[in-house]
Amino acid sequence: MTDILVGKSDIDVLLRAKYANRHGLIAGATGTGKSVTLMRLAEGFSQLGVPVFLADVKGDLAGLCQAGGGNAKIDERVAQLQVEWKAAANPVVFWDIYGQLGHPVRSTVSEMGPNLLGRLLELNDTQEGVLEVVFKLADDEGLLLLDLKDLRALLTFAAENAKAISQRYGLISSQSIAAIQRALLSLEQAGGDQFFGEPALDLADFLRQDMGGRGIINVLAADKLILKPKLYSTFLLWLLSELFERLPEVGDLAQPKLVFFFDEAHLLFDDAPPALVQRVEQVVRLIRSKGVGVYFCSQNPDDVPQTILGQMGNRVQHALRAFTPRDQKAVKAAAETFPPNPKIKKVAEVITQLGVGEALATTLQDGGVPLPVERLFVVPPGCRIGAISDEERAAIRARSPVGGKYDTAVDRESAYEKLAARAAETAAAEEEEAEAAPKKKGKAAAEESNGWGDMIKGALFGTGRRQGVIEAAAKSTMRSVGNQLGRQILRGVLGSIMGGKR
Repeated sequence: MTDILVGKSDIDVLLRAKYANRHGLIAGATGTGKSVTLMRLAEGFSQLGVPVFLADVKGDLAGLCQAGGGNAKIDERVAQLQVEWKAAANPVVFWDIYGQLGHPVRSTVSEMGPNLLGRLLELNDTQEGVLEVVFKLADDEGLLLLDLKDLRALLTFAAENAKAISQRYGLISSQSIAAIQRALLSLEQAGGDQFFGEPALDLADFLRQDMGGRGIINVLAADKLILKPKLYSTFLLWLLSELFERLPEVGDLAQPKLVFFFDEAHLLFDDAPPALVQRVEQVVRLIRSKGVGVYFCSQNPDDVPQTILGQMGNRVQHALRAFTPRDQKAVKAAAETFPPNPKIKKVAEVITQLGVGEALATTLQDGGVPLPVERLFVVPPGCRIGAISDEERAAIRARSPVGGKYDTAVDRESAYEKLAARAAETAAAEEEEAEAAPKKKGKAAAEESNGWGDMIKGALFGTGRRQGVIEAAAKSTMRSVGNQLGRQILRGVLGSIMGGKR
């Protein structure tokens, strides 16, 4: 098998593996079947031997690890489409930033970088500039930034040495550093500190196959993560950027090396600065040459900027409801992006009439030519459609090939420990100096006293040969005075004795 059967109309609508790295879009209102389509594509890629990464924001995608069956609606749809269908589980590895529903996913602060971290912390341009200075300082001083306590320690160091650092790298203010520290505190309270540390994620563990040659489906538990939209979108953007920067150029392969599904894609672009949108556009445009296909999933096609939407060669559009002016605009925009098909004259109208499990779709065919839009029924996946129990999740996690690598955190020597050691050495030196101060003061006083004595002696007696003559005369005089005083004292003593006898 070299293609994925997405659905059936008058024809079979296939997603060609050769063009799967030309990216795609799955759109539609809530409850119209987006998740089932996503699961169908993920399962199809896994069967081709292509690893998959996806975020499970509602908990229903976890069913990929269990075999389906026993669902009357599925049985009805299979009979309707007359397709070969088999209930089967998929090889799945569960991940979770918080380490509760899967293996912990970690990155180091250095790998995140100042730009993405600045967005995560919602810093302004000035504060982000200070953060860039701190990262540069860490590089120059050989200080590893692994977790948030490393960054916090370096920020404290920068505040205490702001004058010297400003002269070397550019002005940094205590106010900006304090703002960054407060943002870090908010991130920690939101649980974001658990994302930073070691062992950091090795991207090779996302590119695995099982013993049977099927691609591993990496499922990120995101039901809690989605409640922190900035953390969710920043994590996925970081992951996408890491893939782009680390994977080698491979050109157009027979099938992708990895397929990346970005659910709730609008969170990536909400309030995103133009520079970030431009970065995403660049990554999406170029990452296909690294063998990675990116598939955005969202309610409305206009959640994705037009510059990025134009690169989506494979599209599945489920129903949209045109209740508001924005909805009507979204329907019109979605209709205009499909290659025309004479069989479907009013595409916008059809989009509002699609039932659950129905969709309009176009995929790239031979030569990269887009298929005219087709109205189809999506083929159900062979896995369970829905959530799994805690026991089932635990069993899958226990069999994971990477559990021993990531489940235990490691805290090696980094910026926090090195700066703490420096502070301890400085404190010890200051204490030693303080203890030595009284001794130095006494010695200095004695030396000062001797110095004054020498000065007086020199002033009185001079130096050199003259000094020798004067000293000799002085000694003779003092001997004479001493003898005279001695005699006077002796006389006084004898006189008193003698007087007493009288």
